[in-house]
Amino acid sequence: MSEPHAILADVGWQSTRSALIGRSAELRRLTEVLDAAAAGQAGVALLGGDAGIGKTRMITELAGRAASAGFAVLVGQCAELGDALPYLPLADALRSARGELRAALDARPVLGRLLPGGTDPGSESTSALNQQQLFGSVLGFLSAHPVLLVLEDLHWADQSTRDLLVFLSRMLQTERVCLVGTYRTDDLHRRHPMRRVLAELNRLPSVTSVELSPLDRHDMTDYLAALGGTDPRVMGEVVDRAEGNPFYAEELLEAASDGSLMTEGLAGLLLSRTELLSDPAQRVLRGAAVAGRRADHDLLQRASGLDDLAFEEAMREIVSRGLLRPDGNYGYAFRHALLQEAVYNDLLPGERTRMHGEFARLLTAREGSAAELAHHYLAGHDLPEALAASVEAGRRAERLGAPAEAHRHFDRALGLWDRVPDAEHRAGLDHVSLAVRSATAAADSGDNHRAVSQLRRLPPSAEINERLSYILIDVDDLEGAMVAAHAAVETAPEGAPLARALATYARSLQWSERHEEVEPMATRALEVARASGAADAETSALITLAALAALADDIPRAKDLLACATAESSGNLAVDLRAIFNQARVQYEIGDLAEAAVTADRGLRLSHETGLNWSTFGTDLRFLRLLIHYVAGEWEAAEKVASEFAVRVGTPAEALLSSFALFVEVARGLPVVEERLSWLEHFWPGDPLVNAMARGLAAEHALWHGEAGTALEHARAALDGLPGNDPAAIRLSGTALWALADLGRPGEADAFLERARTPAAIGPGSVRRGPLGPEGLAWLARAEAEWHRAHGRLDVAAWRAVVEAFDFGFVYEVARSRLRLTEALLAAGDRAEAQREWELAVEAAASLRAEPLAAALAELGRRARLSSARSPAGAEEPGGAPGARGASGAPRSPGAPGGPSPLTAREREVLALVAQGLPNREIGERLFIAPKTVSVHVSNILAKLGVSSRTQAAAVAHRDDLL
Repeated sequence: MSEPHAILADVGWQSTRSALIGRSAELRRLTEVLDAAAAGQAGVALLGGDAGIGKTRMITELAGRAASAGFAVLVGQCAELGDALPYLPLADALRSARGELRAALDARPVLGRLLPGGTDPGSESTSALNQQQLFGSVLGFLSAHPVLLVLEDLHWADQSTRDLLVFLSRMLQTERVCLVGTYRTDDLHRRHPMRRVLAELNRLPSVTSVELSPLDRHDMTDYLAALGGTDPRVMGEVVDRAEGNPFYAEELLEAASDGSLMTEGLAGLLLSRTELLSDPAQRVLRGAAVAGRRADHDLLQRASGLDDLAFEEAMREIVSRGLLRPDGNYGYAFRHALLQEAVYNDLLPGERTRMHGEFARLLTAREGSAAELAHHYLAGHDLPEALAASVEAGRRAERLGAPAEAHRHFDRALGLWDRVPDAEHRAGLDHVSLAVRSATAAADSGDNHRAVSQLRRLPPSAEINERLSYILIDVDDLEGAMVAAHAAVETAPEGAPLARALATYARSLQWSERHEEVEPMATRALEVARASGAADAETSALITLAALAALADDIPRAKDLLACATAESSGNLAVDLRAIFNQARVQYEIGDLAEAAVTADRGLRLSHETGLNWSTFGTDLRFLRLLIHYVAGEWEAAEKVASEFAVRVGTPAEALLSSFALFVEVARGLPVVEERLSWLEHFWPGDPLVNAMARGLAAEHALWHGEAGTALEHARAALDGLPGNDPAAIRLSGTALWALADLGRPGEADAFLERARTPAAIGPGSVRRGPLGPEGLAWLARAEAEWHRAHGRLDVAAWRAVVEAFDFGFVYEVARSRLRLTEALLAAGDRAEAQREWELAVEAAASLRAEPLAAALAELGRRARLSSARSPAGAEEPGGAPGARGASGAPRSPGAPGGPSPLTAREREVLALVAQGLPNREIGERLFIAPKTVSVHVSNILAKLGVSSRTQAAAVAHRDDLL
């Protein structure tokens, strides 16, 4: 770890040079984020303000505090190179990793690629996946040690860095990480891409936005006095002209001390100091400005044309005047980016062109970065070399997992194409291939519409149409995809191109009205792929054929096809993960939970080993694994997976994952449910799947709390967002019928039962497209039984059929159905059988820690005077008070002394510390949770124990041996 004074030096400030004045409130807000990170609640701070307003000085102070608190401090700066150098600030920050962080960095080769001398960045064809792999590796790296990560000058950030910032802001949850980003507000013009990012991030509760406003006259005068100002007249003029900007004030004061001419504009002010330099020093400074924010020592010397002694004298003069400062062991950096801009803009056009050409020549000799070469060649008007370097920079960006930058480099090369006579020779590929590559990179970066636009401008060919069809499927233009895929098949030459065209055509037809054509098309694709050795097309065709077989209820064939698809790598990781996911999905849907678990775990290992946990099918495998845990009754594992799905969501993909987390959280009655639902709510209008899942589970959550009217509203809204043939409507209709039964409103029951039956007749689970799986049939049986209950009939046969239907391994739903079966048996007078079913349900609810179900069983047992050797969590023996919040919403009483605790394991930990008299803040520090989370736990504890104060809770805990 770095010492505090070393951190201050690293970020380019000396505490004796500029005191922190007038910023106590802003610093307090930043420190609160840092303190929360130290307590295990990761946070993000965005620090904005005009150039020179004091952002870096604030970071210096925060870095010193962080280092003193044991944080590793990593600082990375963006450069004004546009998107030429992806992940530049990350690479800059990683260079200073030491100790444990260095070991964590060395253990992640993906991150090592960003550093000088890094290993080969990998294949060219997995740009989007490489980006996800890089993001996953960064997240793991930051978890190794408490870290303050500072990304400075985000107004110059490349697209990939902005994507990384958004990713970390959403994904960092309990890591001891404080992420701070700085940006210039005066550089954010109306169309600046950072504006959208800031607007998105500022909606997140984990993000603290701090904007530095100009200092008032009193603070500015104190600031100048701390810098050594003594002349009241000069100080007054400086305060007037600086307009509250500390950097402007410091520059004006130094210029005044040197007797330099002070101009009205900032550029003039900065250049007035450079004009005092000798001619050799000015030549070196101009070269440094062309190099960028930082300049390599040897490169700068060669560009200046000075010998060793003359160069050293020039550098000494420049550094002594505070224009450049040593940066690391090999170079120099401008004291402030504004100074570099001012010097660069002061160059004559011909001078600028010549110097860029010289840097390009020197970098070429040193085999420098292709992105830097492209920048210098283009600015130097060497268009042939600029085109070649842009293409190579695009290739390297692909390998680094930076598709947005790859697209921009390729797009720049396309813009130069017609101006370079031998463009194809220079680029190493033809115009169409370059355009396809550019479009593919655009699609990989999420800009599918840009990709479609580019492809449609190209002369049609088999390759173009196949790529166009593939991307049109992703933007849900199935009609257009089918047309393009048909054209691709009609014109594709024999071999791999035809195999890929056929596979894409089959994919485009799969969910159309022409689904009967899919199997022959996919079969032909498979034959051509095998004959031509196109392994990716072969695997894709196998997956499509397996999906068709599963829909036709030919499960043995589906399993055989998927076993073949997953037997060995296709050479494309995305296709491999897709194949494994589909294999696990089929196994899950037929109720083979053990095999599904094995397959999903295999896919998760593959995604983890490659850092692709957040790729499309890496993510799909994670939520599928959660469902397998959930259905199989492995709820500790299910809750662990659910806890990894962000609560504070901001994208549709995050919202979908969060919806899956609600399965186990609602069933366990966890406090996080309300917060998760509040974040999901604004996704309901625009995302039918999130709307159906989240609102369906919100309905169940409301029903467990006795709010049947609210539940019915949720269920109705969820159903309204689904097409009539969607199988998800079966469970939702059953939930609506549950609500109607609780409300005693049979009038709408027939309509909801018909809605449940419709997907089984005409939907994807119909006889025409394949029968419902065991889970779908079980939900249909549940809807039928709830329909009887809504009409006031407790039908034993109906509820026994539901229990048997779910007994393919769905532990929780079997227990939940036994609650209703017990009620029906009691109504029928079969008390002995009711007792048996109730005991089985009680045992399952206790083992799952399904508190809402346990509470409902306890309430039923109290009313019916059923008894069990093992009551549900918090239940009393017959005649006692219910042990939990029942289905009617009644609060529970504490358990009997020595009996099962009504509290969760975490609540018992909190209660033990409450009993010691600790406040929420100290409890949070000991358990590494936020004080607000502690407050939620304390509220739940008081409610469960039926007490009104912390003192009473402690007394009950000791009396009933709950600790």
